[in-house]
Amino acid sequence: MKKDVLHTIQDNMGSFSKGQKRIAGYILSDYDKAAFMTAGKLGKLVHVSESTVVRFAAMLGYDGYPAMQKALQELVRSKLTSIQRIQASNSTLFSSDVITSVLQQDMDKIRVAVEEVDRAAFAAVVDKLMAARHIYILGVRSSSFLAGYLHFYLHLIFDNVSLVTSNSAGDILESMLRIGPGDLLVGISFPRYCQSTVKGVRFAHDRGADVVAITDSAMSPLYPMASAALLARSDMISFVDSLVAPFSLLNALIVAAGHRKNADIAQIFNRLEGIWDEYGVFDDP
Repeated sequence: MKKDVLHTIQDNMGSFSKGQKRIAGYILSDYDKAAFMTAGKLGKLVHVSESTVVRFAAMLGYDGYPAMQKALQELVRSKLTSIQRIQASNSTLFSSDVITSVLQQDMDKIRVAVEEVDRAAFAAVVDKLMAARHIYILGVRSSSFLAGYLHFYLHLIFDNVSLVTSNSAGDILESMLRIGPGDLLVGISFPRYCQSTVKGVRFAHDRGADVVAITDSAMSPLYPMASAALLARSDMISFVDSLVAPFSLLNALIVAAGHRKNADIAQIFNRLEGIWDEYGVFDDP
C-alpha cells in the first residue's frame, strides 16, 4: 500500500535541508492545519520562501504543492472528530448563503467523481456482482443508508443478496459466518472509518471471499483488502457526511447491473406490477 504523506516525510527527514526540516517538522506536528494553508502561508509560518515549500513537495514525489496539500487533506478527513469538522467548515460554509454553499459543494463532489472514477474498476465490480455465488453488503452508521439503498435494488436484480444490518462487530461476523470462496462482500465505509466495518471486511477477506470497497480514497483501511474499489469523495459538511457522490456511484452500479440482467428485470417488474395491483399496494388515481 502506498505510504501516506506523513510516513514519506519521516522516511526522508535525513535528506532535508534546514529549511525543509522546518517545513517537515511543522507538517508532522500540525498537519491538520498545514493541510489548509497555501504554500506562501506555510512558508511564512516556518520562515522559508514559498518556492522552498513548492520544491519540498516535489522532493516528496508530488507534482506540485496542491498535490501534497490534497494528500494532507485526505489524511485529515479520515481523522477529524465531529467538533473538529464543525470548526474546519464554519469559515467556508457560512461565509455565504448556506443553501448555495451546501448544494455547490455537493455538485463539486459529483463532478470530481465523474472525472476520477476508475472505469475499469467499475466494469470489474459489475462482473463480480454477476459472477458471485452470494453477495453480502456491509455498511454501518451513515454508510448503512448507502448499504440499504444498494441492497434494495440488488435484491430485485439478484436472488442471492444479503444485507448485514448490525453495527456490532460480533453480530457482523456472525451474519457472515458462511462467507467464503465464490462469495462477494461489498464493504462501504467513509471517514471516520468504523472499525466494525473494517473487521467485517477483514473477516471476509481472510475467509477467501472477494471484496469490493465503496470508499473515499486509497487511504481507506478497506482499500488494501479489496480486489476492486470504487472511490467517491465524502468531504465533510460541518458534522454531516456528504454522500451524494457515493449515492450517484451506486446508482450507476445498479443501472449497469440491471442492464446486464435486462430480460430478468423485465420479468421481475411484470410480476411485481401484478402483485401490487392485486393487493392494492399503491393508490393510483
